[in-house]
Amino acid sequence: MKLMKQMLAAVSLAVIAATAHASPQAPVNGSDYKTLEKAQPTESAGKVEVTEFFWYSCPHCFALEPSLVEWVKKQGNAISFKRVPVAFRPSFVPQQKLYYTLEAMGRLNDLHPKVFHAIHAERKPLESDAAIADYIAAQGVDKAKFLEVYNSFGVQTKAKRAAALQEAYKIDGVPTLAIDGRYMTSPSIVGAAMGGRQPENVLHESALQVASFLVDKAAKEQATKK
Repeated sequence: MKLMKQMLAAVSLAVIAATAHASPQAPVNGSDYKTLEKAQPTESAGKVEVTEFFWYSCPHCFALEPSLVEWVKKQGNAISFKRVPVAFRPSFVPQQKLYYTLEAMGRLNDLHPKVFHAIHAERKPLESDAAIADYIAAQGVDKAKFLEVYNSFGVQTKAKRAAALQEAYKIDGVPTLAIDGRYMTSPSIVGAAMGGRQPENVLHESALQVASFLVDKAAKEQATKK
């Protein structure tokens, strides 16, 4: 009986420890988040810049999106939130251009979530210039105007800038959140620290909790420099 109680106690402690780590209260550098060797410049004076590196066809980016949107709302004016579409291969470039075209046309708020839904819920393969243009036209956007912006020098420049940022931050997977040009975390980084397989919602909650910690940390560091 005594041995059984000891075993049950040990199991209970293990469960408690695992649960505590599932929602990190004190994130550890090199484990729950990474610090870049070379800090990158940011463009959000007075606020903490948070950048999501993502890919429209990434199922994990799609799954994170609702929680991320809510998290950004809760941060209010404390952060400046940006997205950077990645291109691990040349085939990713059309979706990069799609994102920056929607941004240039002022259609991100309504069409960004629809693109995610079309790819992952409706199974539309929006991977080519033609498929993207046809889909956007079906959403009521003037096709000729869309293609004009899509093929513009400005959008191509932003796509190249995205590739440079991806390289500077050494992004090797998405979704990844960069905070203040210095810190990075993600569901996969936090998941590796937690060990074993975890439900995706737990990874999302934990990664965003780490991101909140990093936003507070960066804000305090900015304040000491003033």
